[in-house]
Amino acid sequence: MKHTIALLPLAALLGCTASPTTETTTPPPPQETVAIVPDSSYWTSDSLIDSLERKHFEHLRQLTFGGDNAEAYWSFDGQKLVFQATNPAWGESCDQIYFFNPFTDDLKNNRPKRLSNNGGRTTCSYFLPGDTTVLFASTHLGDTACPPVPPHVPGGKYTWPIYPSFDIFVSDLDGNLVKRLTDTPGYDAEGTVSPKGDRIVFTSMRNGDLDLYTMNIDGSDVKQITNEPGYDGGAFFSPDGSKLVWRASRPKTPEELKEYQDLLKQGLVQPTQMEVFIANADGSDAKQITSLGQANWAPYWHPDGKHIIFATNHRSKRGFPFTLFMIDTDGNNLEQITETDQFDAFPVFSRDGKYLMFSSNRGGVNNETNLFIAKWKN
Repeated sequence: MKHTIALLPLAALLGCTASPTTETTTPPPPQETVAIVPDSSYWTSDSLIDSLERKHFEHLRQLTFGGDNAEAYWSFDGQKLVFQATNPAWGESCDQIYFFNPFTDDLKNNRPKRLSNNGGRTTCSYFLPGDTTVLFASTHLGDTACPPVPPHVPGGKYTWPIYPSFDIFVSDLDGNLVKRLTDTPGYDAEGTVSPKGDRIVFTSMRNGDLDLYTMNIDGSDVKQITNEPGYDGGAFFSPDGSKLVWRASRPKTPEELKEYQDLLKQGLVQPTQMEVFIANADGSDAKQITSLGQANWAPYWHPDGKHIIFATNHRSKRGFPFTLFMIDTDGNNLEQITETDQFDAFPVFSRDGKYLMFSSNRGGVNNETNLFIAKWKN
């Protein structure tokens, strides 16, 4: 689920109207990544690379121009990205799901193809094996209008809404819903797919808390894999599908636990204290790999399976900026990747490790959040 923290407008969750169809329980094999080599004219935003970032960023390109754009995830063949955006120029008032080819499509002058066509708020899109379908969460079955955003209380604590009408759906690339994957009371969202193409991990409130679950890609064989009090979300499988990384809050005192549970009853969660965890894909051997304080979130695997890149504000005294850091899976060798005075988050490596997608305020106006692609060098 995409959320921006403190600096930016809230971003979204789910939505769609489903026409369930029968799907095979045997997933098609993941496709091989196609090598893509853009020429020098492709890289147009190198002036926005900070000196610290040149250690890992060989080139940079801005892909979107206006609104709030985030959570861009690669197709299995490495040719497409699916993402969520609220862009007034595209006629939307809350997050909707789009896809495009980052190497050939011009989003400065053209709107990408929209997949969420049933109303509500949508979030957390991800390609399924074969790259002909995409899953995402939507609130449209509860109401086709965008759900209200909780009002900001001056001097109050920052919160995210956890809309109970979110469910996870599958859409084809023409925006037709072909299957509903979740059908339980309460929040179901934040779904991502294993590189092996066999399982989905997602966050659900079906047990009264925000825990991680996995299921087959047809929605069968649902298994709960976390059970500690606190929010567990934003999970991703490792490149070989054997492990998971996610963000979590862990209330430590009776007072903190009561505050968390009281907010949850109101459909809210406070994301200002989160750390990064990893575990086996079945939830066993869970380990906290950051202990930095404040908000450490949006973790993603480096393709080597040995490093995690994530967004953090742990060096900030004001709640922002958010910058990208990388850390070994054993919690050692913390390294700063980006340098900003505002917001860098939602880092996602291409499967071959050649490119890093992320969202940033750099180069924009009015705190708009755009998608950027960096050519990565180790």
